Amino acid sequence: MTKKIGVVIVAAGSGSRFGDPTPKQYHVLGGKSLLAHCIECFARHTSPDLVQVVYNPAHQDLYDKAVCDLSQVSDLSAAIAGGETRQQSVLNGLRGLAVHNPDIVLIHDAARPGISDDVIERVISALEKQRGAIPTLPVVDTIKQTDQGNVISRTIPRESLYRAQTPQGFDFTTILEAHQKFEGQELTDDAALLEMLGIDVVCVEGTVNNDKITRRDDFDRAQDRAKSTEKKDCQMQQEEYRAGTGFDVHRFAPGDHCILCGIKVPHTARLDGHSDADVGLHTLTDAILGAIGAGDIGQHFPPSDMQWKGASSDIFLKHAVDLVRKRGGRIVNADITLICEYPKIGPHTQAMRTKVAEILEIEVDRVNVKATTTERLGFTGREEGIAAQAAVSVALPIL
Repeated sequence: MTKKIGVVIVAAGSGSRFGDPTPKQYHVLGGKSLLAHCIECFARHTSPDLVQVVYNPAHQDLYDKAVCDLSQVSDLSAAIAGGETRQQSVLNGLRGLAVHNPDIVLIHDAARPGISDDVIERVISALEKQRGAIPTLPVVDTIKQTDQGNVISRTIPRESLYRAQTPQGFDFTTILEAHQKFEGQELTDDAALLEMLGIDVVCVEGTVNNDKITRRDDFDRAQDRAKSTEKKDCQMQQEEYRAGTGFDVHRFAPGDHCILCGIKVPHTARLDGHSDADVGLHTLTDAILGAIGAGDIGQHFPPSDMQWKGASSDIFLKHAVDLVRKRGGRIVNADITLICEYPKIGPHTQAMRTKVAEILEIEVDRVNVKATTTERLGFTGREEGIAAQAAVSVALPIL
């Protein structure tokens, strides 16, 4: 019988040792937040509604931004508020999962974005015979114990010492009862609860990439690994580069704001169109489709189809990106020009770049958004609407 797998992802911490106002779980690595990397990985092993994120409600805006583009896990359970301690946060998450009655549960720290499918599978496999299993790495450094004067008192043999990682996996009922029994105590990890009950917990092989990001230099190393992996992947296959361009126009209609490159820009009018009329994302979508020879936006999302009435234009752009990925390709860079007299685009370009980079899942320095006018000439000069043009570069494998 296939066991029902629940997941608790702990993302409620403030990350004070990271040294940044933004908690580390919301920092972007390879185009996605650390939290989003974790959610996507675990969602491949269970139903999204069995992935329970535990967060700090004070970070609601950061959380919403981190998960809003995870279309493949749209059934993700609503996040649950954490507690004063990690142990209380885990218990809150377990109680949230209890309504789904999972057979086993994997408990993972959101600050470990390098979690891989093979580590998860090793933990799950171990739970076929055990009530607890955790990934570990052997300690390779010599371990010294010191006294209060910081003088070495003894050398600890390292042969039987291991570094614990997550996800830590357990029989669901066993770990829930253990957390409830020891509620209010603070232990360093979840396996320690079963140890206190005399229940065996086995170790499986972890991976260095799954080390926890605690300080800024940990994050820097993770970025270096991600860039190195991307570079190696590119070197392993021959690629050809293609360019695509797009152009789009939308007229003004009565309203109080425009949606441009995914950002709400206050104005005395809105843009008229079948969808949300985001002229920036429309022209970028066309540019990507043009680069891979896949027609235009109207062929994929006909204005005559009522399901797209009022739709958010990031749907169209994500579709174009998915077509590139299905061909084994990647977006190299994108450049968008918005052409209008008003509204003024300059104050919003950074937010637009960030939003477009998130949708394309590329670094923000690979996206440019700029604006120009037509010196009061033509329909844009008469403030009748906005035009936009875009250029993209796409790398595709040579088959």
